[in-house]
Amino acid sequence: MTEYRAEVLVDQSGNRFTAAFPEAVTKAVQYGNGVKAQAVYLSQYQLIPYQRVQEQFQDQFQLPISAGSIFAFNQQAYALLEQFEVKLIAKMLLSPVLHADETGINIGGKNHWLHCISNPQCTLYYAHAKRGSEAMAAMNVLPQFTGILCHDHWKPYFQFNCLHALCNAHHLRELTYAEEQEQQAWAKHMRELLLDIEQAVKAQGGALPEPQAIRYTEQYRALLEQARKHVRLPTRRENPANAGGLSAVKREIYWNDY
Repeated sequence: MTEYRAEVLVDQSGNRFTAAFPEAVTKAVQYGNGVKAQAVYLSQYQLIPYQRVQEQFQDQFQLPISAGSIFAFNQQAYALLEQFEVKLIAKMLLSPVLHADETGINIGGKNHWLHCISNPQCTLYYAHAKRGSEAMAAMNVLPQFTGILCHDHWKPYFQFNCLHALCNAHHLRELTYAEEQEQQAWAKHMRELLLDIEQAVKAQGGALPEPQAIRYTEQYRALLEQARKHVRLPTRRENPANAGGLSAVKREIYWNDY
């Protein structure tokens, strides 16, 4: 608990002069920033319901706090983040590489999409009722970004005027499915090759020497040729589900842009 006192002076004419309290101190008794930050952290990061946040403050700190106060703290934090978000977007636009993804969430009983853009230092979340182009534009990052965008090959991302890289985390999941569910032997070798390349890149400090990169490229393309022999691609008029082998999404990931 912190107590603030303001000195009051009276001059010879009886005029009173009261020293100012800190800007954040507006009431006779109020919660401090430490309480507010902890409440926001528990409810918004740890996703603990308001009632259980109340119980924790009461049980551990003997501090009564209402659900309305917790809600008000969240609203205050939300308003303060507006300026931070502007600075975050400006910083992200200078990043050489960004990763983008989206996942479904529930807001007020309705389906929404949580869009995520990140680099190793920063992450920006943006909730929107739509999943595609409208939401991506409203987020106000990708329309201005000119670096390398890593994503899961979903079509709306390709509308943006930047370089595109496909996410190998998604590839590894697809390759595991192809290996285990569709008995595609080449998929196991491709998955192992991608993991070997990852380890080699890390060991080399983030970039491969040219001879090593060429060798990996040759192995990569050789495995793609094996895949072409085992999985028939659908024609434009054919239902991809009837083409056999990999699903339409998986075929698109492996071949559409190579």
